[in-house]
Amino acid sequence: MLLALGAPGAIVLVGFFLVPLAVVAAEAFGGDGRAFARVLGDPVFWRGLIGSLMLAATAATVSLAVGAAVALHLSRLGERTRLMLQFLIALPLTFSGLIVAYGFILAFGRAGFVTMLLAEVGVDPAAFAGFIYGPAGLAFAYAYYLVPRVVMLLLPVLVNFDQAQIAAAESLGAPRWRALADVLVPQVLPTALSAWCLVAAVAFGAYGTALALVGTQVNILPLLLYSKISEGGSDFPAAAALSLVLMAACTLVMAAAEAFAASRETSGH
Repeated sequence: MLLALGAPGAIVLVGFFLVPLAVVAAEAFGGDGRAFARVLGDPVFWRGLIGSLMLAATAATVSLAVGAAVALHLSRLGERTRLMLQFLIALPLTFSGLIVAYGFILAFGRAGFVTMLLAEVGVDPAAFAGFIYGPAGLAFAYAYYLVPRVVMLLLPVLVNFDQAQIAAAESLGAPRWRALADVLVPQVLPTALSAWCLVAAVAFGAYGTALALVGTQVNILPLLLYSKISEGGSDFPAAAALSLVLMAACTLVMAAAEAFAASRETSGH
């Protein structure tokens, strides 16, 4: 019975992950692995790797900071109000990367309505709009749909947190900041790290928003991969090798979060 229930999931896993992965791996490792040598020997790859790491770390850190503050505020609201706000916060998750990119262009581009409003008070539209087409603007756009993920992960932990623990610590003489640091933070930290790793992996591998927003002006690995399979690219073995590198990097980030969470559970914290 259990096997029958698990069969649809197994079919999807094999047909839409394992089989495509095997085909990509065969393409990448064909020719004695020369595709990996070309990729790793290309200076553009290393610059793209550094750019992707910086972008993922920046977007994940900003998203975690904003998402934690939002989740903490929501946890203190009534259930009905919290559910309504959760629905609104989750809306960006339904948008594709292209829609997010064009929305930011319409809002913060050189002729965007926010830019035009700021121009009325003397802000240079060209200078203000310049950031949206660079790494900082890309991290800002990523945070738009990464923050809801952080909120949805942290909110259950904060809602179920017993505030009496903070009151007890304060009654024993601990200042507010010390009570939060010693009582709340250790309980939230594993989930917060998992959320950081999740959104960092999403930012590391995303390309739709980056492609529509900055084109090829920013050197990151997803755009480098796109350039190898677009109309001007024909190095499919190198593209396959690069895709495996991307998948391995995202897997390592997520594995680090799982290892940390497992170690915390084992140690009893």
